[in-house]
Amino acid sequence: MKRLWDKGQPLDERILRYTAGEDHVLDGRLVPYDVRASIAHARMLHEQKLLSDQDFRAIRTGLESLAASHAAGEWTISLQEEDVHTALEQRLTAMAGEAGRRIHLGRSRNDQVLAALRLYLQDAAEDLAAAAEKLASALDALAEREADTELPGYTHMQQAMPSSVQLWAGGFATELRDDAAAIRATHRRISRNPLGSAAGYGAPGLPIDREATRRALGFDTIHEPVTAVQLSRGKAEAALVFELTVSMQDLGRLASDLLLFYTQEFRFVALPESMTTGSSIMPQKRNPDVLELVRGAGATLNGCLTEILGLQAKLGSGYQRDLQRVKAPLFRAIDLSADSLAIIEYLVGGLRFLPENIRMDPGVHAAGRANRLVLEEGISFREAYQRVGRELAGGDGGAA
Repeated sequence: MKRLWDKGQPLDERILRYTAGEDHVLDGRLVPYDVRASIAHARMLHEQKLLSDQDFRAIRTGLESLAASHAAGEWTISLQEEDVHTALEQRLTAMAGEAGRRIHLGRSRNDQVLAALRLYLQDAAEDLAAAAEKLASALDALAEREADTELPGYTHMQQAMPSSVQLWAGGFATELRDDAAAIRATHRRISRNPLGSAAGYGAPGLPIDREATRRALGFDTIHEPVTAVQLSRGKAEAALVFELTVSMQDLGRLASDLLLFYTQEFRFVALPESMTTGSSIMPQKRNPDVLELVRGAGATLNGCLTEILGLQAKLGSGYQRDLQRVKAPLFRAIDLSADSLAIIEYLVGGLRFLPENIRMDPGVHAAGRANRLVLEEGISFREAYQRVGRELAGGDGGAA
């Protein structure tokens, strides 16, 4: 098996296993994106008279066939192939002959992987933003179903002021829509065409048309100068994972509330048994494990973000192999976020509040009473605050 960088000397097997790492597994999701970018690159070479009509047709047909057969599960990337780029080029050459050997003109694995990764991230970010909005809509539907259900509002874990399921669910829905907008805003860093930057210093002596590949792939801008491309590695990835981390913190707070509401002491909510697990020793137990795991997802996302930021810190300019390790935490963050958003949306659909168990402490109306005293008697809020406080201390209850 010859790799794109082979010059004849075989690579030590132990070195291969360490340097390839997880790439042959992780890169499976990049196959359709690498195919798109490779076809765009080949079309540009053809338009620049660097590929013949026959070679371009053979490359395009071969790559489209490889994408279809990979999607059908007919082949996977092997450890010996190391990554998606070698896997595709080796198979393309086997299918198209010498034409397959011509496709790498004017590019490096460095701009090749960035092009595929950025195309993938555009789709992933949009899918994640849409998932956050779907969960927000599920919370809207919950608020509508529970339109008449009152809830106490809490500060410092104490009943503080009157609230409702509508207000509670509406707050989370609003923040999730804000999360969706922030996830989409990462597009600015993602949508820059790296093709033509090659290993970070361009393709000397070749009439490369970077605008042509930008148009073909739908990137907003060309990433230039070429030396900026490798300096940007990890930035778009970290920006996306940061926004996902914030979104998972919102889910964690939602899960924390529901875990409290589900306790026997509160019993504010009920979940279908199909959404809860049992105990191996206690026959009476039904456990909201999904909520606990979602609450823990924020820690995983924090770890992914820290790993990505740490990998790019203090690297010199140009490509450094450390950056290969960004993929694993990036993909882990994307997958866990997608799974968590989807499972909470599903769970919210089965959630039911139990208003007969919800008791409001009379003291939650104290702030409202103080405000009415200001309006009715013209006294200062501070005086009204003190009066209501004395009433409560004297056992009046501060009735609204």
